[in-house]
Amino acid sequence: GVHDASTAELAIGLAIAARRGFADFAAAQQRGEWAHRRYQSLNDSKIAIIGAGSIGSMLSHYLSVYDVEISSFSRSGSNGSSKISEFDNQISKFDVIFLILPLNEDSKNFIDTSRLKAMKQGATLVNVARGAIVNTDALVEALNSGHINAGLDVTEPEPLPVGHALWSARNCVISPHVGGDSTAFDSRCKKLVQEQ
Repeated sequence: GVHDASTAELAIGLAIAARRGFADFAAAQQRGEWAHRRYQSLNDSKIAIIGAGSIGSMLSHYLSVYDVEISSFSRSGSNGSSKISEFDNQISKFDVIFLILPLNEDSKNFIDTSRLKAMKQGATLVNVARGAIVNTDALVEALNSGHINAGLDVTEPEPLPVGHALWSARNCVISPHVGGDSTAFDSRCKKLVQEQ
């Protein structure tokens, strides 16, 4: 659990950054341009958290201060979550989808072309799990079409090479796999070692 607080915090930051247009703000700032427009809020969103482990639980707790409706999904359907097998029937209703599930044979390319197309127009995909859970080529296409936006802390490949199409994809905020790496880690790691 030493990474839970940092990763959940970044996940929310990426969701807000993607929905509120931070990539556009940064680009406009570099151009010295005051480019006002209206963006989507995190509030009043229907949210899916895919992965109901300790980070998913922390994320749900952090999100509880917003006016949102949260649905959690896990393989087993434990801890009050629904089974991942039920996700496809609901995917089109979610405004924000957080990915916080382990990478394995079942989750590799979990977010593929068909699921990206099934996402709600203007929805936000946040990946703080592993890059290979999302099919990168399909994601680039979905972003550049304007269908969705994304906040990514992980990518496939990783590190993302210079010139890769994901760097210049529209509607995307990328952080370099720093989810668990913040000053919040230190005190939690110290506490864990002391308890051990």
